[in-house]
Amino acid sequence: MRGYFSEFAYLRDRVQVELDFLSALSKTGVFSAEALPRWKPDLEGFSDEDAHRIQEYEKTTRHDVKAIEYFLRERLPRELHPWIHFGLTSEDVNNIAIAIALRNSRDQVLLPALDNFIESLVGFARRYRALPLLARTHGQPAVPTTLGKEIAVYIARLAKCRAELAGHIFEAKLTGAVGNFSALQAAAPHVDWVSFSTSYIERLGLEPNLATTQILPYDNWVRYFGSIQLINILLIGYTQDFWRYVSDGLLRQTLVQGEVGSSTMPQKVNPIDFENAEGNLGIANSLLAYYGQKLPVSRLQRDLSDSTVRRTFGVALGHTLLAWNNLTRGMGRVEADEGKIRQELNDHWEVVSEGAQTILRAAGRDDAYESLKSQTRGRVLNETSYRQWVESLDVDEETRRRLTGLSPESYIGLAVQLTDQVIEHRDSNTE
Repeated sequence: MRGYFSEFAYLRDRVQVELDFLSALSKTGVFSAEALPRWKPDLEGFSDEDAHRIQEYEKTTRHDVKAIEYFLRERLPRELHPWIHFGLTSEDVNNIAIAIALRNSRDQVLLPALDNFIESLVGFARRYRALPLLARTHGQPAVPTTLGKEIAVYIARLAKCRAELAGHIFEAKLTGAVGNFSALQAAAPHVDWVSFSTSYIERLGLEPNLATTQILPYDNWVRYFGSIQLINILLIGYTQDFWRYVSDGLLRQTLVQGEVGSSTMPQKVNPIDFENAEGNLGIANSLLAYYGQKLPVSRLQRDLSDSTVRRTFGVALGHTLLAWNNLTRGMGRVEADEGKIRQELNDHWEVVSEGAQTILRAAGRDDAYESLKSQTRGRVLNETSYRQWVESLDVDEETRRRLTGLSPESYIGLAVQLTDQVIEHRDSNTE
């Protein structure tokens, strides 16, 4: 995230915004810049030395945007000096630069990382689409599913979140010191400043907000952070599930030469990628949640306490990126222990009781649930005890055949079909 949210990046992007504004301003007829020598509307070669030069100015000004203006005076023809930062307030420059950084970091870094992780889930779900798995409710053995179907649920949820994240359009404002275009209107009343502001911000690929004070209302940005926060909350649940699968021995991690799992216990292979992801997700969400509480509130709709908070955006998004990358790496190291999964499943024949009592209901038995409850509640059945129960029932042969046909491995309903549908929907949306 350094290329988008470091102090260097923030200085560089604000210099570019000032140059963009100067170029746009010159096209209004207020003044002309195009014929001037040494004038380029695009930033070229902004260096560490340039950033340090701005910071030297800031030591005197104690104002970062004014320091940028003085820096530009060094670089631009003297004829342009009156028009640098003309009619703007600092927040006009700052909010646009941050909105661009949020958008570009999403498009260039976050979305590709999320896509890589989702693709790892798709591959895993496809591989194990038909592998029966003992599901659990309240942590207790429950109706079987497949390992692929469990992952498909996460894929479907993430796909919706991904679409919301990618579709978010960031707001920005260029409306002056109190949001009324007062300075611009006083100096050049013949210009349609509302149209100018709207078109300028739209050309940057942002959504103009014309109803502002000195600052942009941050509701739009908070909604974006909320989308990321929801993804991270979902993934905290995912990491905990996979940690449990590894802990229970249902998933194996591939060995990596040179790795150790403990300073004293040489046998250990720890789920470190999932654990690191969970920690980073928690750190990121603590900041994202704070943004939701802090940014919409400003004394008299303008105080400076948001400025330092905005400088932490890269921290929250950086920990998010670390987490997503850790999860992708972790998915590349796990595979199902199919023997262990099938053994656990076949140790719990009582989990087909849902299907058995429903078959009995379909045959007209009004005591179906109670019959299975007395047979299974709090008990573990094996294949022998289940089949003995079936043989003891006074039912027709078709009902007995259906009951006998049940097993923990076969009682997975439409899990495979549903998994395939999720994968196909994901594939069709990424073509």
